[in-house]
Amino acid sequence: MRDGAARPLVQRAAEGADYIKIIVDLPGFDEPTVRALVEAAHAQGLRTIAHAAARDAVLLAQAADVDVLTHAPIDRPLQDSAVQRTRASGQAVVPTLTMMEAIVERLGGIAPVSYDVARSTVGQWYRAGVTILAGTDANHAPSAPASPPYGTSLHHELELLVDAGLSAVDAVRSATILAAQQFGLTDRGVIAPGKRADLVLIDGDPLRDISAVSKISAVWCAGVPVADVPGGRKRAEAD
Repeated sequence: MRDGAARPLVQRAAEGADYIKIIVDLPGFDEPTVRALVEAAHAQGLRTIAHAAARDAVLLAQAADVDVLTHAPIDRPLQDSAVQRTRASGQAVVPTLTMMEAIVERLGGIAPVSYDVARSTVGQWYRAGVTILAGTDANHAPSAPASPPYGTSLHHELELLVDAGLSAVDAVRSATILAAQQFGLTDRGVIAPGKRADLVLIDGDPLRDISAVSKISAVWCAGVPVADVPGGRKRAEAD
C-alpha cells in the first residue's frame, strides 16, 4: 500500500477531489502508510483529513502530518505536549462533538468511553490556539455508530463547542470564515463586498445566546432566497 499510495490519489485528484480522508482509528493504517498517503496527497494538491476518535489515533495522525483532525478522543485525554503539537503543526480540528456525544450515549455501557474526555480536549485545543472547525458527521447510514440529523445537528454542535469553552463568536466563526479558509473557499464565509452571498438570517443574537442559530428566519444561497425555509421567502423578498 505504501508503494502504491500515489496511484489512487492521482485518480481522485483527476476526478476533482479537494481532499482525502484517512481512517486512522483501528483497523486503520499504520504510521508509515498514513505518512505515505499524506505525502502522495500533498503532491497532488489535496488536503488530508484523519478520522481519529481515539487518543492513539490522534497521536499517529499528528506524527504523519495530516492537515485536519476529525473527531475528538473519547477514550483517553491528550497530554499538554500533544495539544501544543497540534497548535505548532498548524493542524485544524473538527471535533464533531455531536457525534462523540451520540457515540458515548450508545456505547457508554459497553465500552470505556467518555464524552467529558472529548469536551475537555476541545477546551485544551481552543485555549492553546488550535483552529476549531464546526462539523457533525451527519448521516443516514445504517452502519454508522450514530446518525446526527442534517441541519439541526450543526446548531447543536455550536452549542456544544461553546459549552466546551469556545466563545460564541469563535463558535460562529468555526462554521463560517474559518471553515471556508481551511478548505480553500476564498469566495465565501464572510459578509463582504464581492463575496458569495450565502446568508442565514437569524431571529436573535447568537453572540449573546448561541442557541439563537436555530431560529432561522430566511436563507439565501448565492444570493437567491431559499423558498422552503418556514417564513423565509416572505422575509427575504421583503428585505
